[in-house]
Amino acid sequence: MGSGLLARALVQAYRQALTNASKSGVAQETIQNTIRRASKTMMEQEARQVLGVTEQSSWEEVLKKYDTLFERNAKNGSFYLQSKVHRAKECLEAVYREGGNQGTPS
Repeated sequence: MGSGLLARALVQAYRQALTNASKSGVAQETIQNTIRRASKTMMEQEARQVLGVTEQSSWEEVLKKYDTLFERNAKNGSFYLQSKVHRAKECLEAVYREGGNQGTPS
């Protein structure tokens, strides 16, 4: 009986928090952030930022930056950064395939 009461109070508090958040516009931003985190895929903007390339960069430039950053992090032992660099390359590879940008990936 006590746990049922606690569960109902928790649900009610959560609903009230959502209501308050929607009034301030925070709810939509929170939902978008949750979706992004849940998908665990890197967004194009983040991928370009990680590799230090622009939208005008060719695929060859992307690969050059990838190789440089990947090797640097392999030598210094930062597996986390190496993973970020690899995910960024994967993300941009898909973008360049779809968009038919200069020097498409093979």
